Amino acid sequence: MTDTLTPRAILERLVAFPTVSSDSNLDLIDWVETYLTSHDIICHRHWNDTGDKAALFAHVGPEIEGGVVLSGHTDVVPVAGQNWSSDPFTLVERDGRLFGRGSTDMKGFDAHAIWAMVEAQKRGINRPLQIALSFDEEIGCTGAEGLAKAMQILPKASDVIVGEPTELRTVLGHKGFVNFEVHIQGFEVHSSILATGVSAIMYGAKLIEWCNQVNETQAAAVPQGMAAQFDPPYTNVHVGMISGGTAHNITAKDCRFGVGFRVVPGETLDQWRDAFEKARRSLEITMQAVRPETAIVATETFGLPPFAPEQDNSAEQLVRQLTGDNSDGFVSYGTEASHFQNAGYNVVVCGPGNIDVAHQPDEFITLAQFTEGHRFMERLLDRLT
Repeated sequence: MTDTLTPRAILERLVAFPTVSSDSNLDLIDWVETYLTSHDIICHRHWNDTGDKAALFAHVGPEIEGGVVLSGHTDVVPVAGQNWSSDPFTLVERDGRLFGRGSTDMKGFDAHAIWAMVEAQKRGINRPLQIALSFDEEIGCTGAEGLAKAMQILPKASDVIVGEPTELRTVLGHKGFVNFEVHIQGFEVHSSILATGVSAIMYGAKLIEWCNQVNETQAAAVPQGMAAQFDPPYTNVHVGMISGGTAHNITAKDCRFGVGFRVVPGETLDQWRDAFEKARRSLEITMQAVRPETAIVATETFGLPPFAPEQDNSAEQLVRQLTGDNSDGFVSYGTEASHFQNAGYNVVVCGPGNIDVAHQPDEFITLAQFTEGHRFMERLLDRLT
């Protein structure tokens, strides 16, 4: 007879897989698929372009539409350079907490979702339950859009619960984001004849100053609509790393940095793409008036639309009934919720654990939150049955 694991035992297995986003997640996916298949649950995979990562999705219950999807990601952030008190890829209990990379973000929820799928198969349910485990959430939620499309081979569910750590509070909206890698291509001359060359660093500074001015303008404006629900209550733009230059007495030939926009619901990624392109092109024209061979190349690396509340959201109603939480949560970090929303699902973000400890050394989920996550799934199964 096939063993049935507890959520705690499943979490131990999941944490043991070092699924840092830069590496493959296939060992974890293999294990989950083997476990679910052993309980007669048919699994499907959605692969990335290079074949070294896969998402997994499955369906339990009657072959009808209108089910519930439990959505989680399998990748975690790196542990390199962090000072951990124990092996980050071994689940350790101390002082009422379960420590391990991903214990909160978000293998804790994944463990409950896997348990719920097996339990739903054993009990028999009247309304379908599906699971969706993605890859590359931590590097821009880039795996979820394709996963949501791939899942259309299943009977279409109506509701998606994205299990990011909210301490089981209801989250109805979050900011979107769009990121660019910028390469300023200048022209080298001796700094004594600066005006005859183009310093990539100095023109990069002009573009970064445009970012500063955007933030100042945004911060000074009176928040409108849904933006007022966020902290900060506006779209902001950030530059976190920069490199370039050859020597102090040579105008820089190259300068590279990243630019990221955190976009509030009610605004679109396209409007900020357009604003950035206008600033980029204006500076590039000025550079090329000095040296035509110079350029500013901005390559978009990923974009995630904002997640906005919707009227008559059945996923929201379901989660409120399961948790008793009537708050209206809005968060500034991104999740895969907007990709599922754009694919036609009703979506809510709700899961055990606290986002404040995610990505940190000694990441943990409290036993109390982990237990409450199990109770959440029990109540969901009762409703589906």
